[in-house]
Amino acid sequence: MLSRTRADLYVCLCVMLGLSAVSLHAPAPQPAVTPVIVESDDVGAATQDTAEPAPAPAAAVQTGIASWYGFHWQGRRTASGTRFDTRLLTAAHRSLPLNTIVRVTNLLNGRSVEVTVNDRGPYVGHRVIDLSEAAAKRLDMVKKGLVPVRIETLPPPEQVAMLVKPS
Repeated sequence: MLSRTRADLYVCLCVMLGLSAVSLHAPAPQPAVTPVIVESDDVGAATQDTAEPAPAPAAAVQTGIASWYGFHWQGRRTASGTRFDTRLLTAAHRSLPLNTIVRVTNLLNGRSVEVTVNDRGPYVGHRVIDLSEAAAKRLDMVKKGLVPVRIETLPPPEQVAMLVKPS
């Protein structure tokens, strides 16, 4: 048991030291249509054409330390205006837009869960995300409290529906 704890501490330490300066790896947003002015041989005649839409940005990925919060916050208002419920699969993140759906993967055991960002935080240490108790249970991190995780931003459900909808 002691060697397992040392391994966990080593992984957490590596994540904190090597990955604490985390950035989102998504490209900067670009306008969907870029106007292009095309001049013709006629004096004063110009037409407007449009370029191809920019490709959809790749999913943003972030790594760092996750924590969880529970009964103390039960029923309090979140940043999104909803009431916090420990039984729901929700999370707090400092910068992701509210109502963003993310997949959080526990790097110690490979378990993952999809949660909705409905609050702001965490504001303690170098943590990147606070999970509800239900999400923490799915990741098997309740006893540990803090675990290294990978966070992947998922496309909104309406975008997924558009991608799979036959034309």
